[in-house]
Amino acid sequence: MGGKERCSWEWALSRRASYKGVSMQNARDRQLDGLRAIAVTMVLYAHFYAADGSLWGHLGVRLFFVLSGFLITRVLLDARYADRYEPSTALKSFYARRALRIFPPYFAMLAFVWIVNLEGVRGNVPWHALYLSNFWYALQNEWNPWVLCHTWSLSIEEQFYVAWPLVILLAPRRSIELICIAVIACSLAYRLCWPVTATPSLMRDLLPFASMDALVSGALLAAYRTRTPIWPKWMMLSWAPLAAAFFILLWLKSTSTTPALEWATWIGMEVLPLVPLTMLVGCCSVGLGGYVGRLVQLPPLTALGRISYGIYLFHPIVLSLVVKAQPWIPVNVSEQGPGRFLVAGGVTLILAAISWSVFEKRLNLLKRHFPYVAPRNDNPVASLAHAGNPADRVHGRRGHRSDIHARDNPRRDDAFQTSDVQ
Repeated sequence: MGGKERCSWEWALSRRASYKGVSMQNARDRQLDGLRAIAVTMVLYAHFYAADGSLWGHLGVRLFFVLSGFLITRVLLDARYADRYEPSTALKSFYARRALRIFPPYFAMLAFVWIVNLEGVRGNVPWHALYLSNFWYALQNEWNPWVLCHTWSLSIEEQFYVAWPLVILLAPRRSIELICIAVIACSLAYRLCWPVTATPSLMRDLLPFASMDALVSGALLAAYRTRTPIWPKWMMLSWAPLAAAFFILLWLKSTSTTPALEWATWIGMEVLPLVPLTMLVGCCSVGLGGYVGRLVQLPPLTALGRISYGIYLFHPIVLSLVVKAQPWIPVNVSEQGPGRFLVAGGVTLILAAISWSVFEKRLNLLKRHFPYVAPRNDNPVASLAHAGNPADRVHGRRGHRSDIHARDNPRRDDAFQTSDVQ
């Protein structure tokens, strides 16, 4: 085979492998979007339909936490392993990209509820604007104002986003997994201390350490995956019994128990789902096969997952407005049930879809100005020499060599491919 034919053959194979890698990456990202859709659906079910104070909404939030911890840690680790990694560049880009994704719809929502003084929120909006909602509700020990009660989880995530990148980007690489394990252990210890030191209160669930176990379980998964894709044997053996124990506790929750059993049930329902949820995120992050994999990446689910942030952000505001409009609505939306779920849920989906298409999606395009790794300033002569080389084009765009070399390292390439999945 001649040199020219060999080069063409090798280039065709590399292109085929590249497209296959992109296809697999897109499938994995779609499955993670599918998980988001499942999580936000559980929240809507709890807030719009369930009449018994369903715990499915809290489980959905815990799934969101595991996903968030996994995704941001994976992206930060990918940036750290890049050839031209600089902590300051990666850190500034992370905060800028998070601000572009999170702040505009969040502060637009706060501005609306402040202007109309929805449910009398105007006096405490500054707490929510500073992402201190969880502390506000913990100190008040009541969900007042209820229309912004969902922002407790957004505040915890934002507090996590401020601190965690410093750990991932600055701590010794070999210590990251140990740090994750230590944080999870402290979070579990915090939970175990409550039956001894305090009576039930919102503080036990709303202070940051109450959710670090879920967030950092996702982070530990991302750090562990940099070493091996193989699950630890203890996780493979324990996830099914833990999931079964959780469902048993969920059933027992509706029965009358002693105070000691109530504490044990609360701890179990917080801790038992951690391993199953982490494994679910881990399996979807590499592409879950079979019927379950195809189900979780169905187009309606992935579309729902893409707008899940808006759904979560707007659904209590929609609920408040829909209840006020009950005289003009032919079905019962004043109480939990199918009427509220269909009407308030449908309006929420429409509003979130408009927000995504008109507002959020356009702002996300600005992320390209904040790469995690500073682009190389190639020599103009060298760039001209490579101008006709088809291998210098990546996915239909002109790319520099670091983009191409990253194809040989899928973990490194994810820093550029998956950052918008967050």
